Amino acid sequence: MSRYLFAVVLTLWCGTFAQAEFRAGAFAMNVNPPKYPISTNGNMRDSLAKGAHDPLHARCLVFDDGKTKIALVVVDSCMIPRELMDAAKVLTQKATGIPTNRILISATHCHTAPTVTGVFQSEPDPEYVAYLTQKIADGIEAAVKNLEPAEVAFTVGKEPNQLFNRRWKMKAGSIPMNPFGGTNDLVQMNPGYQNPGLVEPAGPIDPEVSVISVRSKKGRPIALFANYSLHYVGGVTPLSADYFGAFADRVMQLLDATQVEPKFVGVMSNGTSGDVNNVRFAGPPPPASQPFDRIRIVADAVARVAVDSLKDAKYSDQLTLNMAEREIELGVRLPSDDDLKYARKLLEMAKGPPYDKMPEIYARESLLLAKYPKTVKVKLQAIRIGEQGICAIPCEVFTEIGLSLKKQSPLKPTFTISLANGYNGYLPTPEQHKLGGYETWRARSSYVEVDASPKVETVLLELLKEVAK
Repeated sequence: MSRYLFAVVLTLWCGTFAQAEFRAGAFAMNVNPPKYPISTNGNMRDSLAKGAHDPLHARCLVFDDGKTKIALVVVDSCMIPRELMDAAKVLTQKATGIPTNRILISATHCHTAPTVTGVFQSEPDPEYVAYLTQKIADGIEAAVKNLEPAEVAFTVGKEPNQLFNRRWKMKAGSIPMNPFGGTNDLVQMNPGYQNPGLVEPAGPIDPEVSVISVRSKKGRPIALFANYSLHYVGGVTPLSADYFGAFADRVMQLLDATQVEPKFVGVMSNGTSGDVNNVRFAGPPPPASQPFDRIRIVADAVARVAVDSLKDAKYSDQLTLNMAEREIELGVRLPSDDDLKYARKLLEMAKGPPYDKMPEIYARESLLLAKYPKTVKVKLQAIRIGEQGICAIPCEVFTEIGLSLKKQSPLKPTFTISLANGYNGYLPTPEQHKLGGYETWRARSSYVEVDASPKVETVLLELLKEVAK
């Protein structure tokens, strides 16, 4: 072989090797609305935000192993419909080349962000829906532009002190009538502090703080992507990113990453928290505090656990990326003709809209839910980053489902991101459906079939095995 030909082959070989170097890039795109007032999700009655206490973001993290690019996005929003996310993915593919089935977009579930999907008496502003769609795509594109050689560590810490199952089994006769006139509920959500009817929580908590830490080859922090099964903290005036945003700020401080370039991105994704909040009903009410105090306390506690878990972390740039996606069809719990007749009668007698009484609010939901099809298509995803597994479910997932997936997953560790790639309401187990309670009440916030969760688990475990090969 001539020296010239050898040099060409060597150059091509080195170029191929360089292209296979593991890279990562992150970017936090501000998604605050361009105008106010604006509707906010999260309450039984619509509320209008007249400004923002703190910025909302689409926090984007992109990985590239030389063969596959994967984008993870967490948006400060209560819930995001699949149509918006799908549109953002199409825009992203056109701008970056990342296939739509290699993009995971989720909502944090903060109750203090603009409405982009209709639930209860909050309806979306079409202009903000279009704005958010483009901003998500722009954020991913910016993260791609920040791609650089990187290394990653995976750790798991524990913070059990901020989590309490909010569904309580109650003494007979102590549960109020539900919005449909029934008295068959065996559990009550948020029953009040030291309620004399309390028996025991109806489900578990998951104390794990799962962490994906990303840094440059020289050790500069690029991003920290965390997952924790806490619904939200709340108790503040919108707009706010809640504890999810406060966590991102605090972890940046703890990592001494406030002045790095490109800017460090902290991310908190919502785990399986459909039945878990930050309120200890078994004890007395906490002392009076200023707005956002509780958010800062929770954010600091979880951020410290996340950062402490990195003390002995082992970073690597020898990581394989894999991702699988599958669509399944689930039944919809539609209202019956009698249900609709009862709902219409209630609303005819009501003084609203807006409606203040729970039976009236759920009557409106019944009429809107009646327009749904008999089945709905639900998108599920599984991701492998090295030996880390990630599941994505477009629901408010009960904690025991996440614990089951962690236990059975072939990838260790594994965590689940809720409210991902769409919004299909609460996902209780069949056993929790039997107990009743708010999370099972038929509405646009809870409508998939009773046996949905076993079907979701089965498919996700199949996907995890597929990406683990």
